[in-house]
Amino acid sequence: MALCIVTILLAVLDSNIVSSATVPIVRDLDPVHGVDRIPWLIAAYQLAATAALPLYGKLCDSLGSKIVFIGALATFLTGSALCGMAQSMGELIAARAFQGIGGGGLMSVTMVVLHQLGPADEAKDGAAAGNGDAQGEPGRKRGGDSKGSIGGIIAGAGMALGPWLGGALADHAGWRWIFYVNLPVGIAVLVAAITFVKLPVRTTRHRIDFLGAGLAAAFSTALLLVAEWGGEEYPWTSPTIVGLVVAAVAALGLFLWRQATAAEPILPLSLFALRPMRYGFAVQGLVGVAMMGSIVYVMIYLQVVRGVAATSAGLFLVPMAIGMTVVGLVSGRLVAAGWSQKTFVLSGTVFASAALALLTTLGTDTGLWTVRGAMLLMGIGFGQLIGQLIQLVQETAPPGQLGVATTGVRFFQTLGSALGASVFGAVLSRVYADRGPGGTTSDIDGLTGAARRQALDAFVSSTDVVFACATGVMILALLLATRLPGTRTRT
Repeated sequence: MALCIVTILLAVLDSNIVSSATVPIVRDLDPVHGVDRIPWLIAAYQLAATAALPLYGKLCDSLGSKIVFIGALATFLTGSALCGMAQSMGELIAARAFQGIGGGGLMSVTMVVLHQLGPADEAKDGAAAGNGDAQGEPGRKRGGDSKGSIGGIIAGAGMALGPWLGGALADHAGWRWIFYVNLPVGIAVLVAAITFVKLPVRTTRHRIDFLGAGLAAAFSTALLLVAEWGGEEYPWTSPTIVGLVVAAVAALGLFLWRQATAAEPILPLSLFALRPMRYGFAVQGLVGVAMMGSIVYVMIYLQVVRGVAATSAGLFLVPMAIGMTVVGLVSGRLVAAGWSQKTFVLSGTVFASAALALLTTLGTDTGLWTVRGAMLLMGIGFGQLIGQLIQLVQETAPPGQLGVATTGVRFFQTLGSALGASVFGAVLSRVYADRGPGGTTSDIDGLTGAARRQALDAFVSSTDVVFACATGVMILALLLATRLPGTRTRT
């Protein structure tokens, strides 16, 4: 379990640790044109991780999760070493994409492993418990409940602390140590996993739907590029964005056709016929939209409006991390004792909605303790959601489909996070253009006097609109959460 938690931390920290170290990276590798390539540096990891997710789930169900876990970790560590040795922005971006292929698998595969781990006295339930017996029947373990919840909470805490850690390492050790620090820890985990982690190995091999995995990767990549570039790099009506939208729609259509006709699909459409799966995927996607969007724009508000340094702004995420960790541990234990996961999903959406509603009241001189309080509330809310939604989906996964169910819920969360950050960015820019003194939000630092006051007022009101939209997203998640089953499914 300790190895799994460390692995999740490595994967999640590296998904956002670069965001606060971009300036020293650009100064070192490409001070002339590097700024223009920062979006690719940040997006490369996420694009690769998201595109690989559906394939990892099927590999777990077909080969067993231990071998897939080891392969993903080895890929991640190789990518980390290549990132640290990069001598140009192009090399670093390519290495980040390679690292992302492993990192995307680490998070989801580790959640599968955590679910399969159970107390020793449950071994009598069958040697194949968790991975499935000879017929692919999954075991359901009470021991996996709190562990799966803890895994989700550690992931959330890592997401909150990643930018702060990245800034601290870049300031005091050099930006290359953002990647090199993974190597001693990751190698120790790799050796220990090979030596100590005991999980059943699949004896029945299944065909892998590589065509379906390729179509899923094409769809997610095109969609994320639209989210990354639309309205920023290219106008929404430009041939590039329109072409990507057409490609995404075409890839989605072909993917759905393939899943309906393939003998062993990568993401079986039959999962969506199950109410816990259908609504669990939807709620997790909305949580991704609201969570990532709120974190990003709280950080922007603190730096642009309140003049808080980037590293210090990251400290405002600590209350969120504390809230997520504490409430996650408590809710995990209560669920293991028999409480319904639906209770905590509903409670989590209520707390998260309240936190986002509080953020809509921010002004240019709002007390910073209000921000800290909102982040604590947000942590309490999202801490209940992240772990329990994944656990609910795992508990209700059909026989032999634990892997695809777990990666499926992660896939929707990742897409939601990317789309949330992009859509909220478009909302912020549009509202600021209507209310500001002219120009873009990037021009605020250069303004003085009355123009600067007007710009800050316009920026704050724009972020309030963003948080209002995020509140609406969470209210929608609350409505969908009421459709989740209220009792727990046990085999």
